Amino acid sequence: MIFVVTGPSGVGKGTLIRLVRERVPELQLSTSATTRAPRPGEVDGEDYFFLDAEAFEARVQAGEFVEHAEYAGRRYGTLRAELERRAQQGPVLLEIEVQGAAQVREALPGATTIFIAPPSPEALRDRLIGRGTDDAEAVAARLATAERELAAAAEFDHVVVNDRLDAAADALELIVRRQAAGTLGG
Repeated sequence: MIFVVTGPSGVGKGTLIRLVRERVPELQLSTSATTRAPRPGEVDGEDYFFLDAEAFEARVQAGEFVEHAEYAGRRYGTLRAELERRAQQGPVLLEIEVQGAAQVREALPGATTIFIAPPSPEALRDRLIGRGTDDAEAVAARLATAERELAAAAEFDHVVVNDRLDAAADALELIVRRQAAGTLGG
């Protein structure tokens, strides 16, 4: 059982996933690989597998990724071995970019795809600025990408609007529990 959670940068995917994993501890979170530098407090192998561009490309060429994408000038991907390892432990959740989600849909047609949407483009802009992790140029690039990504929402099995955090977490938890019925406790 694989769940793909995606949506524009800054929409709150990570926060929603953290809340749902607290409620559904059997849910495994696959650790993605990236070429971006670690943010303060991030741990290699836990938050991401941090790879330099050459190592990432070597793994792409070796066919080690289920999906990979470039986003905001950095590369991200899901290592096949990591996904398989997590899947042996229970249902797995992937937090990935919209571009990568399309690849997973093709490679793993049984995966449940969930798009997290902002209540409005303005709310997304405010969230990106409020995070304080990107300069104005990076925020503008993320917003331009988000506009294209929002147009793809209809391609996903489910869309959850993250307007009120608790309600969005409830909706995401319900999707997970319904799809994984019989494999989860609680």
